[in-house]
Amino acid sequence: MINTPTYRYYAGGAWHQAQGGRTFEVFEPFSRKPFAQVAAGGRAEARVAVEAAARAFPAWSSTPPAERARLFLKAAEIIKRRRSEIADILARETGSTISFANFQQDLVAATLEQAAGWMYLPTGEVLATNQPGVHSVAVRRALGVVASFTPWNGASILSWRAVISPIGAGNTVVVKPSELAPVSAGLILADIAHEAGFPDGVINVVSHAPGAASEIADEFFEHPDVRVINLIGGVKTARLLAERAGRTLKRTVLELGGYNPMIVLDDVDVDYAVRTATFGSFFHQGQICLNTRHIIIQRKIYEEFMTRFVERTRTLTRGDPQDPKTIIGPLVTRAAVQLVHERVKEAVARGARVRTGGRYEGQVYEPTILSDVPADALVAQEETFGPVVVVEAVDTPEEAIAAANRTHYGLSSSILSGDTYRAFELAPKIQCGIVNVNTATVNDEIHAPMGGVRDSGWGRTGPDSLADFSDVIWINSRSGQTPYPF
Repeated sequence: MINTPTYRYYAGGAWHQAQGGRTFEVFEPFSRKPFAQVAAGGRAEARVAVEAAARAFPAWSSTPPAERARLFLKAAEIIKRRRSEIADILARETGSTISFANFQQDLVAATLEQAAGWMYLPTGEVLATNQPGVHSVAVRRALGVVASFTPWNGASILSWRAVISPIGAGNTVVVKPSELAPVSAGLILADIAHEAGFPDGVINVVSHAPGAASEIADEFFEHPDVRVINLIGGVKTARLLAERAGRTLKRTVLELGGYNPMIVLDDVDVDYAVRTATFGSFFHQGQICLNTRHIIIQRKIYEEFMTRFVERTRTLTRGDPQDPKTIIGPLVTRAAVQLVHERVKEAVARGARVRTGGRYEGQVYEPTILSDVPADALVAQEETFGPVVVVEAVDTPEEAIAAANRTHYGLSSSILSGDTYRAFELAPKIQCGIVNVNTATVNDEIHAPMGGVRDSGWGRTGPDSLADFSDVIWINSRSGQTPYPF
């Protein structure tokens, strides 16, 4: 029998067992060995966490910015010290390669350090007024308890992203991590927050077994102290949550997926385009929202690009994510492998060509390039969370823009060209929240307003996100008495 660590859920500054000691088992994607026993929370556990967050809100919302900043910096120090430990957890629980796992820790630490400065950003403005003797101001006020749903992919980055802006704005948070990676997507965050000394109830994390997410969501929607539903996830889940939020008039912030196009113009350095496409398409096995899903290339260089792209893709090492040489690790579950494979087979049945890949061993799916994919194939319409990219040839830049906008998503995109100005002129025509000129669709900066349009959600990251988690209050102050008409 393999001994695995047991994790409890975290609420009110303490670790708790779920009612009846309920737990569920999490398995490593690559080896399929047991990884951990985790508290199987439900509605009762969610209520405990929400009530702890509600109790903590008045004090935290009035905490001076210097103290909030100090805690953010302390958490960053802890992450740097525990970098290898957390990276190992990510590799084992989520299948993240060690290089990506280490990158996540570095980015989280840097985000916390930058966010410490956000605490001093202007929180209001003086307004003009037509009323003599009146001083008019607009100030920002925290909302209350934020319920954050965090995903398994990029688990360390995205779980902290779901917490930093809400608490930075003065709210308290309850995190519901994905059941596929509850430790990486929430419980390790709670452990760091506890060590850093965040006040009891400011950050709470409730894990749950597969199939039990709805119980926790019910509590979030029906509890009056939860004011914001903050989802980093998929469109299907977002539609359900947004519909329920409308009925209860709770605010939603939605960071969703993308079908991210990369346009390659015929004046490009082909070798650079191939390297950019390889990274954008297959980074983290194609399991992040910013991965390139659709490459649109001018016909003049299509064959040269495809030859080099296929050759380079075949060199990517596959296997154990804990091996530093591995570039392509496992997909998160067997179901994920089957979904990717079904999408590839369906495209082929409709006439697509597999230029390389299309096979898998265990949960490691070969990086796959598809061409001649008909527009009605699912892989040409839906975000397929795996190492699969669709390549299409067009004649003109105008056709490339039309192809890029064919999707209902709108998260990230890129344009590669030897003429930067030409690409920059085309950039506003792509219907995406992010357009990268001469770099990959996988691109993020801590302070930038990253986010999507259309079915890729709403809300932004960076300091702009503080507005998503606060209200604007208009305050008028008159010197003397107001003259009334009656």
